Amino acid sequence: MAPRMNNPSLVVPDALLPLLDLAKAINQIGVPVRTLDLVRMRVSQINGRVNILPTDPDAAAQIDQRLHKVDAWHDADCFTESERAALALAEAATRLNDKEDPVPDAVWNDAARHFTEPELGALILHIGLVNMWNCVNVSTRQAPGDWR
Repeated sequence: MAPRMNNPSLVVPDALLPLLDLAKAINQIGVPVRTLDLVRMRVSQINGRVNILPTDPDAAAQIDQRLHKVDAWHDADCFTESERAALALAEAATRLNDKEDPVPDAVWNDAARHFTEPELGALILHIGLVNMWNCVNVSTRQAPGDWR
C-alpha cells in the first residue's frame, strides 16, 4: 500500500529535529536501551503497528530475542521485574480509553519502585513519542522502517 503522503515529520518545516532531540534526551536519562526497545515494541503492537524485526541473520543475532515474546510478557519468565513494570506502564499509558483509571496507582507505584523520577519521566515521554510515531505512520500509511 502506497503512503498517503510524505512523512509529516519531513513535510512540516522544523518538525523532525525536535522529535529527534526528544528521543536523544530520553536515551540519555539511564533507562536501559533494552527496556526502551521492549516498550517500543509493546506500544507498537497495541497500536497495530508491529515493528518489523530484522530478517538478516547477522542483524537478527544482534537483537534482544525477547522482543519476539513481548506480546506475552505477562506469562513469559524472561523479563526482569523492572522490565515488567515498564511494560505494564506502557500498556496502561497507551490504552487510555480502556478504563476509568487508565494508569492505576498499582501500575504507577510498581514502576516508581524500579525507576527514578527522571527515568519515569523518560519512560512516559518515550511511550508518548512511540504512540505519536505510530499515529503519524498509521494515518499516512508509511511503510514500516528499520525497527531501530
